[in-house]
Amino acid sequence: MKRIGLLHHPKLPATPAVAEAMARDLEKHGLATWIGSTWDEAAVAQEIATLDLLVTLGGDGSLLRAARMASHHGVPVLGVKMGRLGFLTELEPGQWPSILPRLLAGDYWIEERMMLYAEYHRGEVCRGQYEALNDVVISRGSLARIVRLETYIDGSYLTTYAADGLIVSTATGSTAYALAVGGPILPPQLKNILLLPIAAHLSMDRAIVLSQGATVKVLVRTDHQAILTVDGQFEYELLDGDWVTVQASPHLGRFVRFQDRTYFYRTLMERLRWQLPGQPG
Repeated sequence: MKRIGLLHHPKLPATPAVAEAMARDLEKHGLATWIGSTWDEAAVAQEIATLDLLVTLGGDGSLLRAARMASHHGVPVLGVKMGRLGFLTELEPGQWPSILPRLLAGDYWIEERMMLYAEYHRGEVCRGQYEALNDVVISRGSLARIVRLETYIDGSYLTTYAADGLIVSTATGSTAYALAVGGPILPPQLKNILLLPIAAHLSMDRAIVLSQGATVKVLVRTDHQAILTVDGQFEYELLDGDWVTVQASPHLGRFVRFQDRTYFYRTLMERLRWQLPGQPG
């Protein structure tokens, strides 16, 4: 490991100073560093190929952005929790001094998580290509009216959802939007695609777990605006007749872990504030 990037959050005032302090610690040990903003994707794109590790200072949103940018170059990401929830982040800022020697010694493991690749089409023209670590969501726009989503799996018709929307999620995303609408929690090592309608009305309302190799096609039927959302961070307008395909991405999100490999269930209980066995309520 020779060069490490540190990404601060432009909306969290404490993060630039923490990034500077971490950079000084790394440089004392002979490593080169680069500091940037999580939201400055152009700058990150210029630097990412020269980095051996990307450290994010923020919450899960910061880590989602970083993972998408880093995945094309196989660069692992280490999340430092300075945001709200932190399902994906690995450590708190106060843990950095004790973790640094382990990082320098290579005393960690790399967790790989499946990502999604989505295309958005209008007619025969591909209007956009996107990657997601959490989910791709096709849903209604600002009007409180359902959309009809004609859905195909590997070219075979499944059903037409009459709903507020449809979530196509990874196992990582099963603890995000999918969890909020009552979906199953999938352990992150699973490479499955989760299909989950949002507020289905007189139509299929159950979650479906698909294999990694499945391709989902969704044809939008609506007389008003619908939207495509990628990882809850990018939004695109959809019209009647537009269609979206989603499948597993050839790229993987790679995360540095210092915790044991069963950390996920412990983190799940802590983040959701569910009572752990043997602990007082």
